[in-house]
Amino acid sequence: MRKKRFISIALAAVMAASVVGCGSGSDTAANVENTQAEGGEAKAPEGVTTVEVWTEDRHDLEYVEKMIDQYNQNNDDNIFINLTVITEDYKNMLALAYNGGTAPDVVGANSLPLNTFADTGILMPLNEYIDSDETFQKVNEPYEHAYEGENTRNGNIYFVYSGMRSGVRVEYNKNILEECGYTEVPSKLEDYIDMAKDITEKGAGNYYGIGFTSASTFERLLEMSAQVSGIYYYDYVNGKYDFSGYKDIVELGKRFISEDIAYPDQQGVDNMRALFAEGQFALWSNASQEASVFTNQIPITEFEWGVAEVPSLTGEIEGALQTTPSKAYGIVSTSEHKDEAWKVIQYFQSEEFLKGYLESGHCLPISTYMDAAIDKTKIGRMADFSLLDYESVYPKPPVINLTGDDYRVVLWNAVMDYVDVDEAIEDLNTRYNEALEADVASGATKRLVISDYDPLHPSDGTITYLDK
Repeated sequence: MRKKRFISIALAAVMAASVVGCGSGSDTAANVENTQAEGGEAKAPEGVTTVEVWTEDRHDLEYVEKMIDQYNQNNDDNIFINLTVITEDYKNMLALAYNGGTAPDVVGANSLPLNTFADTGILMPLNEYIDSDETFQKVNEPYEHAYEGENTRNGNIYFVYSGMRSGVRVEYNKNILEECGYTEVPSKLEDYIDMAKDITEKGAGNYYGIGFTSASTFERLLEMSAQVSGIYYYDYVNGKYDFSGYKDIVELGKRFISEDIAYPDQQGVDNMRALFAEGQFALWSNASQEASVFTNQIPITEFEWGVAEVPSLTGEIEGALQTTPSKAYGIVSTSEHKDEAWKVIQYFQSEEFLKGYLESGHCLPISTYMDAAIDKTKIGRMADFSLLDYESVYPKPPVINLTGDDYRVVLWNAVMDYVDVDEAIEDLNTRYNEALEADVASGATKRLVISDYDPLHPSDGTITYLDK
């Protein structure tokens, strides 16, 4: 018994679909036609409960479909899973379906913000189901990976993560580095920039030291260098936004542009990946999705490539590197089959399902149990992105109604010397905190405070929400 394989958001013929990476944060988009399995849309046998599942993930569809087929043919739960892949405007489509009374039972929740989908009642808490299932707890460790503002609010868990995408790493061309006299990537940002400059000069136009994409450029290196230097844009102790710490990072980053170190073009992510794979520049930075990209999608065959940690200001690690939990499922509150929906989530997050999923390299394991259960010899280059002991999930700062460009755009504009660094920081501090104060006063958000905040262990502190 086969299910429908793809459904477009409006029955359109062509859609944009994510095809690499772990979770919905993939960088690659492709056009995909609306197709169906042979014989048209599959229907459940008579008397069997259909559980409708929506997801925005496509990169793992071959594996997920195979496992759903297996479940539909063999389960004793009297359940038929019908999977729908929404490849465009996922969040809005879910909200519209909920308001229109056509929402599914289970939703892929990797990217669903709590203020939109939990605080409004669209998703229901899963605590009672979790607490009654010791096996689920053993495999997924839900309370160890309950992140305030991400999947948890005031003790209520709305979805449980089963995978992780690593924080940003430096991918580098070993051949170019060795040709230029380097055997490792420096741990200090200034030394890293010096090395990139030296490589560009020695390349004499044949190759460059580093390349940057035009998509969220600040996030992919300099923001993460700031994090491991103990710098973050939200002051958890005082409950306000503060971008002052980025000044030294931005000033150093300006050298990439002002000293003509970087590849002289910032294109889309895939174009820059292809240029890196062709040997056009030696240094690239992105997270663990690159394991699949550079072995399957844009395979590197002409040189050996390595993976290193992002540099910090001093060469020492003084703050946590942000990592991204992923592959989670929630139950929509209007579902008429909540118990059956939980059984589907149990299956998706079972040891049997996750072992093959993780060994296929779709994600890194989030639980210590699954980390020990998988055969790491099967995960290929994903092993190079194994989580570091200083990687963590930051509590989500208050969601605010910001006017104007966000901090990543503004700070990269300062790197490009489009705006003065001090003026950029002052602008960000003003706009972000004015928005925060206004939203707290109106009741649209709450001020988040962690009085015992530790930059190396940001999730370990005691969180308090304030109405003023």
